[in-house]
Amino acid sequence: MAAKRAKSLVYVPNSQAATVQVIDPKTFTVIATYPTGQQPQHVVPSWDLKRLWVNDDIGNDLVPIDPMTGKPGKRVHVEDPYNLYFTPDGGHALVMAERMHRIDVHNPHTMALERSLPVPCSGVNHADYSADLSFFVASCEFSGKLLVIDRDATRLTKVINLNSTKTPGAPSAHQVMGMGGPTANLQPGASAMPQDVRLTPDGTRFLVADMLRSGVWVISARTLKVERFIPTGKGAHGIYPDRDGRRVFVSNRGEGSISVLDASSLAITATWRIPGGGSPDMGGVTADGAQLWLSGRYHAEVYVLSTTTGALIKRIKVNAGPHGLLVWPQPGAFSLGHTGNTR
Repeated sequence: MAAKRAKSLVYVPNSQAATVQVIDPKTFTVIATYPTGQQPQHVVPSWDLKRLWVNDDIGNDLVPIDPMTGKPGKRVHVEDPYNLYFTPDGGHALVMAERMHRIDVHNPHTMALERSLPVPCSGVNHADYSADLSFFVASCEFSGKLLVIDRDATRLTKVINLNSTKTPGAPSAHQVMGMGGPTANLQPGASAMPQDVRLTPDGTRFLVADMLRSGVWVISARTLKVERFIPTGKGAHGIYPDRDGRRVFVSNRGEGSISVLDASSLAITATWRIPGGGSPDMGGVTADGAQLWLSGRYHAEVYVLSTTTGALIKRIKVNAGPHGLLVWPQPGAFSLGHTGNTR
């Protein structure tokens, strides 16, 4: 299997510095720094796990990395690749063209554009598939909405408006606007800012981090209705299940903490705080399940935490603007995209 032959490395795309850095997870040291196009956002494994793609958003290209060596290859032109996903059969690559207001469908090997699906929202960027892989849910960060789209991105089947949702535990639109926060890019009428989307380990619910409302929306995977809202911490951003599927980690970028949820009840069982503060963003759990790695978006650093105790194991200095960090390899038969969402 391709992932088994890959070098154990951590890849950090630095949006402000226009670099990707490679960290040796055994020594916690940066062993290589490579230039990229403008504003690299995420490092994403290909569907067949044989290649890693650095998403250069403003640079309009993808940088391939050989996971056997950790070294980059020749850039491939792709317009506005903010994030990257793959259809479950590996037949298509789905580029989240955020500023273009569309999802672009590409050949997964050559990255040639095949067609586009315009989306009725602003800031489309994160997604995850249902348990049966028949559809996916994508977040629209600046419109406060979720999109339900068929598996091959041919049609939009439903829009879930989080702005108008009245759910126990969720702050109202009026309360949100009084909290301050990252509202500069919000569209008129938006009072929610959905970020990462992840299916729960049992496949029954979608979890959606909301950076503005500072918590997680719970969406029924069967009815596609909002069930409830879970306040976690300021600037809730990334969602990562642990290796055995019993817990879910939520990074709260605005307050330097990680909320630990029971994967079944979704009750918060612990809150881990980064000593001295930080801005935990995107990342993943190591293959052995022992560590959680997260980029420190506004602090030019990477955090390594114990998944047993939540203790900070290491703080690693990197270039400015670390974002969609990838811990590789990961277990799984294929990649659905983002920072190591494998099945």
